[in-house]
Amino acid sequence: YMGAVGSSRVMCDNVPGLVSRQRQLCRRHPEAMLSIGRGVAAWTAECQHQFRRHRWDCSALERGQRLLGRVLMRSSRESAFVHAISSAGVVFAITRACSQGELKSCSCDPKKKGSAKDSKGRFDWGGCSDNIDYGIKFARAFVDAKERKGKDARALMNLHNNRAGRKAVKRFLKQECKCHGVSGSCTLRTCWLAMADFRKTGDYLWKKYNGAIQVVMNQDGTGFTVANKRFKKPTKNDLVYFESSPDYCIRDRDVGSLGTAGRVCNQTSRGMDSCEVMCCGRGYDTSRVSRMTKCECKFHWCCAVRCQDCLEVVDIHTCKAPKSAGWISQT
Repeated sequence: YMGAVGSSRVMCDNVPGLVSRQRQLCRRHPEAMLSIGRGVAAWTAECQHQFRRHRWDCSALERGQRLLGRVLMRSSRESAFVHAISSAGVVFAITRACSQGELKSCSCDPKKKGSAKDSKGRFDWGGCSDNIDYGIKFARAFVDAKERKGKDARALMNLHNNRAGRKAVKRFLKQECKCHGVSGSCTLRTCWLAMADFRKTGDYLWKKYNGAIQVVMNQDGTGFTVANKRFKKPTKNDLVYFESSPDYCIRDRDVGSLGTAGRVCNQTSRGMDSCEVMCCGRGYDTSRVSRMTKCECKFHWCCAVRCQDCLEVVDIHTCKAPKSAGWISQT
């Protein structure tokens, strides 16, 4: 539906899962929906990269996923990460689209004009600085619209994590410069601000996921307090969650778990991807497969690497299914 042709109203009315405020933004900025679609693809891929060695690997999001919303029912730390990374993905995609001239409503950062000063001396703003403030403003309006309808604890949790995700993208905005002068000397510099690769945001939010803080609503229902008084109060950069995570060992729609049956595990690992942990003690099957790999690679002057094609036989270990492998439904 992202590339739908025709009126913006028809397109926006056919995007599933949008609330009325999001439909309004869609009709006003139909070209932005293509960018949001790219953002969804980027954050989903990043989520799967960060969780690739874990029982819950983000792949449940691909099953009938709505554009943006409560993709996990439980208020767990996985849900906190998903809201943060999805909000960050929209910021990144909209900001990039502004810089590339794809949106009518924005362009390069208009505030980065004239000259300025840094530790290396004076420079002129030039090029195209990423308009991160517009990206954040649009993402806040679009992504948060779903949560602003509710006043419950989950909505407050999601809004907090959405904001943490937006702030994470801005954290890695960096100044890039080009020198002008005789023999490349920096007598004159032109500089601009550019977003870092999205992986940096993903890695940062992954650390925040590992240090996520469990909270409870305060008595007046306007904010959070820590569930365990020994832990520090969460900042605006921290991820927060209410409920402990399930073990994700078996398929359970209610918690967004596909289970680990059929997942590839690492027989020699002692980490989360080990066969013992990944397979939840159910054991694993081993199959021997043949695959082609590049081998005996040699460097040839000046600029070529030539390799042989070699047949490699490897053992692949996959987790056994539980005794009853169907979906469970908690009552």
